[in-house]
Amino acid sequence: MRLEVKKTYKLFIGGKFPRSESGRVYIVNNHKGVFLANVAKASRKDVRDSVVVARSAQSGWAGATPYNRGQILYRIAEMLEGRREQFVAEIRELTGQNEKQANQEVDSAIDSWVWHAGWTDKIDAVAGNMNPVAGPFFNISTNQPTGVVAAFAPQDSSLVGLVNTIAPAIVSGNSIIAISSETLPICAVTLAEVLETSDLPGGVVNILTGNASELGSWLASHLDVNAIDLEGTSNAAELEMLAAENLKRVIRKGSYSRTGATGSLQHILDLMETKTVWHPKGH
Repeated sequence: MRLEVKKTYKLFIGGKFPRSESGRVYIVNNHKGVFLANVAKASRKDVRDSVVVARSAQSGWAGATPYNRGQILYRIAEMLEGRREQFVAEIRELTGQNEKQANQEVDSAIDSWVWHAGWTDKIDAVAGNMNPVAGPFFNISTNQPTGVVAAFAPQDSSLVGLVNTIAPAIVSGNSIIAISSETLPICAVTLAEVLETSDLPGGVVNILTGNASELGSWLASHLDVNAIDLEGTSNAAELEMLAAENLKRVIRKGSYSRTGATGSLQHILDLMETKTVWHPKGH
């Protein structure tokens, strides 16, 4: 007789896997109510640490060529494909879905990474423009990343909802602090292991597990967070008010589907800012 070694799932901050600063964990059970794992419960200090590393990583990520960002997002899809069996097993264990349903969710998550990878060098070609002006000038509008994004993944999705929350933010050069589903967090930490080995610079994506209601107010009121996605929150109205203090860009609950194999260009653009430049015409 031997005891099975149960994994304690940790946070993903700055490309590393620390325990929560508070030392707290919470129990995650499988779909039958049987103990599955201990998962780190993030604290306010963990939120602050995540914002610091996200800010330090953002400029470098935004400065990478769109082609390079696309390569890295595609590499994430490749890595996720290679660990398909693990993700399918985790989804089935957590949710009780059958094999076909779990495979469909993994397929959608992989395909979504590929879809977003294809947009990295096409955003401005589609959504930027040359503006007509009265005078001898070029007036050009381009789309720039907004900066550091905080996002709450859907509570009812193990994997694809998290992917469709993270990918629209990082495709354009933002960095992100993503809060996973509280009851279905296992795939989030496994995804973090994929990200850590996929050439994504440390700090571009940070994944915290824990209670969204507890973490929400600290992220919404943090003055170094530029945008917030409230999809997985239960107190969105309160968080919108806190976000208004420094004019954060807010994505409201239900704005976009998070279950498909493709995303939305508008979702990407909602996490970007428009920059307009003037340049004199030559003679």
